[in-house]
Amino acid sequence: MGLHALRFRLVDSENSWGARRRTRRAGWLAETFPDLAQMSVIDLGGRVGTWAQAPVRPKHVHVVNLEEAPADVPEWAEVDRGDACALPRHIANRRYDLVFSNSVLEHVGGHERRLRFAETVHALAGAHWVQTPYRYFPIEPHWIAPGMQFTPVRLRVALARRWPLAHTRPDCRETAIQQVLWTELVDRSQMRHYFPHSRIRAERLAGLIKSLIAVRTGG
Repeated sequence: MGLHALRFRLVDSENSWGARRRTRRAGWLAETFPDLAQMSVIDLGGRVGTWAQAPVRPKHVHVVNLEEAPADVPEWAEVDRGDACALPRHIANRRYDLVFSNSVLEHVGGHERRLRFAETVHALAGAHWVQTPYRYFPIEPHWIAPGMQFTPVRLRVALARRWPLAHTRPDCRETAIQQVLWTELVDRSQMRHYFPHSRIRAERLAGLIKSLIAVRTGG
């Protein structure tokens, strides 16, 4: 089996191990928020397609992402281009039933920006579900590379350019540096600091913490 095919089977295909983990988390979300189908949700950094495939879809989903909005948006959703750490006023002034974010916190750009992200989460709704990969899981999840997050930047850049299980290898060193520097995994103490009134739920694999989820059901 080629390494690209291995990655596809591990995390990228609809039937991959990664897809099964995401489906499991979607089940946890629905269990935690039994009224999810009647809720208005803002998804910071997500995509409409994720909700189109979800086992339980909220009544309304507002996706805010740095990407350009897709041309075709279903009637139950709206999409805006925006920075979750500095939302435009017309979004920041709104209120929702739930703030959702999946694997975004580690990409916003350092401690100060993570604080601003958390402030956004707390301002938009009394309930939230914020997931992020755990820093001390032995496999770096974006490159599927053992221990990559603990190595010096120079080595991470070299790995980003050459590691065979990467999703898309950068075409130049500058792009690799950007990918590496904009990926900063966090630990449990940091999550408690950013979300002090939330329950920090641990998602485990083989007994090891794989990701952390800050959960608040209201307030």
